[in-house]
Amino acid sequence: MATNYKSEFLRILDERGFIHQMTDAAALDAQLTKGQVTGYIGFDATASSLHVGNLVSIMLLRWLQKTGHKPIVVIGGGTTKAGDPSGRDEMRKLLSVEDIKNNAEGILQNFRQFIDFSNERAILVDNAEWLDKLNYIEFLRDVGPHFSVNRMLSFDSVKLRLDREQNLSFIEFNYMIMQAYDFVELKRRYDCTLQMGGSDQWGNIVNGTELWRRINAIGTAKIGEQRIGEIFGLTTPLITKSDGSKMGKSLSGAIWLSADKLSPYDYYQFWRNTNDADVGKMLSLFTELPMDEVRRLSVLKGAEINEAKKILAFEATKMCHGEDAARSAIETARNTFEHGALGDDLPIVRSSIGTAIVDLLVEAGFAASKGEAKRLIAGGGVKLNDEKVTDESAKLGAGDVASGEAKLSAGKKKHAIVTIAEEFGG
Repeated sequence: MATNYKSEFLRILDERGFIHQMTDAAALDAQLTKGQVTGYIGFDATASSLHVGNLVSIMLLRWLQKTGHKPIVVIGGGTTKAGDPSGRDEMRKLLSVEDIKNNAEGILQNFRQFIDFSNERAILVDNAEWLDKLNYIEFLRDVGPHFSVNRMLSFDSVKLRLDREQNLSFIEFNYMIMQAYDFVELKRRYDCTLQMGGSDQWGNIVNGTELWRRINAIGTAKIGEQRIGEIFGLTTPLITKSDGSKMGKSLSGAIWLSADKLSPYDYYQFWRNTNDADVGKMLSLFTELPMDEVRRLSVLKGAEINEAKKILAFEATKMCHGEDAARSAIETARNTFEHGALGDDLPIVRSSIGTAIVDLLVEAGFAASKGEAKRLIAGGGVKLNDEKVTDESAKLGAGDVASGEAKLSAGKKKHAIVTIAEEFGG
């Protein structure tokens, strides 16, 4: 259904496919046209890097800033201690305070590639600032009366776990209250009026808007209605690929945004290997190319679609790692695929003479297990120094690394440099 948003922010999000739900679209649109709106998304510090699965949320904040508004990045130093049950079949591993702190520092570096924090154009805050200082009994008395356990049990993050008769801990059950309270604190501290997130966060976001309304007695709307006063919620759809798989996953694991967890070349190759049917969606969501250009590239067929994939890979890598890294990845790919040379940015596997080729394939991330690696070899898809490996028990020999390194390939698009450990000092 066509929409006629007046605000640039919602027009862009709508055209590019970011919008799934909003608490009050008309009122939010009006607010965005009146002046600068401050909006936030929270990111729990469960790992030392964000991954491609977080990119939709990151792009929301980026577009918010590019259209003249102020983004807040909330690092969940406090909520991470509880663990978000959304989309989980079991409780997340509880991290130490030190691990959470270290992860938060790594995540901050990811954001500096996408968001401009200079001159207070964006705000970075850790919700541990207020959650760590809460008095439990006082918090229960002030906030607890505004939450219905019956309604909390109806949210997907809780209901799905219980329907499958899987354990939901009391600390996880408290997560949605903590996230709702974040919105209240951010409204008080920064006049933040918009919370955004993925569709799995809809219940938590609505809880936050309702908590603010109830605490401040704003309006007369009931919980089930969409109008909620002067703060708003917006969610994005679950992004899946054409084959139905979840965005951001590969055989070798998460596609990390930090270069020390995934090289810029591998990041480039992830986008370069996008399915033909997904190119248009990925260009729309994960680049800033004008939509006319996105639509032109989306309808290319045959060999021409590969050029669209190269543009997608370059634009996505440039945004995450910088233009120099993106151009280096292009050059490495060209050397590897067109000239048969080894590029400087190929992933490196540190090994030793006598290591089984199946182990090298697993280490390089080309196979998830030794069994899968053996099947790759049996299928004729593995090469060492551009020579096909036919023996499933083959091992790395001294002659294979006579020049100091070897080239390991799985299929036509996956390549890595194998070097003996002594090259790195043992």
